[in-house]
Amino acid sequence: MFTNSTILITGGTGSFGKKYVQVILEKYKPKKIIIFSRDELKQFEMQQIFNDSCMRYFIGDVRDLARVEEAMEDVDYVIHAAAMKQVPAAEYNPMECIKTNIYGAENVIKASVKNNVKRVIALSTDKAANPINLYGATKLASDKLFVSANNMVGSKKVRFSVVRYGNVIGSRGSVVPFFQKLIAQGALELPITHVDMTRFMITLRAGVEFVLKGFERMQGGEIFIPKIPSMLVTELANAIAPDMNHNIVGIRPGEKLHEVMCPSDDSHLTLEFDDHYVIRPTIQFNHEVDFMKNLLGEIGKCVTQSHEYNSGTNTEWLSQEEFLQMVNEVDFS
Repeated sequence: MFTNSTILITGGTGSFGKKYVQVILEKYKPKKIIIFSRDELKQFEMQQIFNDSCMRYFIGDVRDLARVEEAMEDVDYVIHAAAMKQVPAAEYNPMECIKTNIYGAENVIKASVKNNVKRVIALSTDKAANPINLYGATKLASDKLFVSANNMVGSKKVRFSVVRYGNVIGSRGSVVPFFQKLIAQGALELPITHVDMTRFMITLRAGVEFVLKGFERMQGGEIFIPKIPSMLVTELANAIAPDMNHNIVGIRPGEKLHEVMCPSDDSHLTLEFDDHYVIRPTIQFNHEVDFMKNLLGEIGKCVTQSHEYNSGTNTEWLSQEEFLQMVNEVDFS
């Protein structure tokens, strides 16, 4: 699918963008991979690693529609990863988060339609399900924009879908490198927000491969959710530093005790496949779509009424050994 194609990644200098480039270069021979981001230093540093002839680096901000349109010329596939995603920062700077996560999403949609892009996947978060913080609320709004965009393309073939997943082990700002940094600095204890807190866990590579598979599965309008394991944050801390004490610091602004990826209120829209869920659109499209069967021929089934995919009631849990194995596969450089 991606051989001889042009792919654009917004926010491409982040953890996901780097891993996506690595995987796509391993598996395909793309015509161009365009990294679209606003930080010139991060682009320079990324150029030292990924300097293949197909690589292109565009300085720009998703808030700037004209620049997004310019970067998206002759692009086949778009991954929208650009976001303001630190929960406390979003709580303290709400309008900046809204400008990037909502207005930026709208600009990506407009530019994709104008340039006749084939398929677009927007990256979402478990915090967009039943959001209690501003970051989650903006990503829910973004999800709704991308889903409804399929109804506004007219005769054009561009299709939009969303991928939602949980905590990414090894991503910038994630808890694992944070704990490792504290240990390296000689900390005597690790800060824990709540002893009962749980999170969904996925590696960067698994997240990237799920997105790639999403391009093959998508018909437009789906929110794809992978089936991934949960873990208690205390167990995570014990795995990384089994002999260190914990300091209970309390839940941070806008933080949940458990995360949800498929809310019970959406159970009537939720389909279960072998290794993932799909939340169907709440609206009826102008074109007919059978979401029970995706483009790979995989068949889904309706979940039971009030079904909720919750990190606290998940049926799959990571042991400390399994977690450490996942951590060992991650490059934290």
